[in-house]
Amino acid sequence: MSDSPTGTETDPEADPERRRRVAPFVALAVAVVFAALFVVLAGSDASPTDTVDSFLIDQPAPAAVGTTLADEPFDLSRRKGSWVVLNFFDPECVECVKEHPELVAFVADQLAIADGAELYTIVNQGSDGEVAAFFATSGGGWPVVRDPDGTISVDFGVSKIPETWIVDPEGIVRARFAGAITSAQLSTTLQQLRERRG
Repeated sequence: MSDSPTGTETDPEADPERRRRVAPFVALAVAVVFAALFVVLAGSDASPTDTVDSFLIDQPAPAAVGTTLADEPFDLSRRKGSWVVLNFFDPECVECVKEHPELVAFVADQLAIADGAELYTIVNQGSDGEVAAFFATSGGGWPVVRDPDGTISVDFGVSKIPETWIVDPEGIVRARFAGAITSAQLSTTLQQLRERRG
């Protein structure tokens, strides 16, 4: 008696009609997987709402001393009593340029409230002329602090600009954001920190 299959049994993998029927479902499943992956990656791309961890969080802010483009002295320790936002910036950084209108809007919002935060831009790239020209063209009247040797950036552990830090009125670092941030994200985080502080 032969062990070969009878003519009534067929190999599903060898059935082209079956493959044609299954193929659209396989393609759909693959498309769904890729779509889900895209959504996850898009949602996680530079989402500054989620603050980035740092050994400085809940610690006294490092010393940050310098002069502004207007040749005014700046000393972070003398800003105690105010919420301070430090934004590390480079006029040739694409993400910094993209973020800038959001900072302009943020400052306008903060000026409208009683305990609005003070924003300071920290810059160690580009000449004074380049930075001043950028602000003249793009807006923003807040102080820009020179960091020519990168000391402030190094002390804060800045790894990639733009980075934004929030320091509370006691001089304690409360939040760090990596990447471009929006006015809404920054304002929301500040409000949460104010409420937590009481």
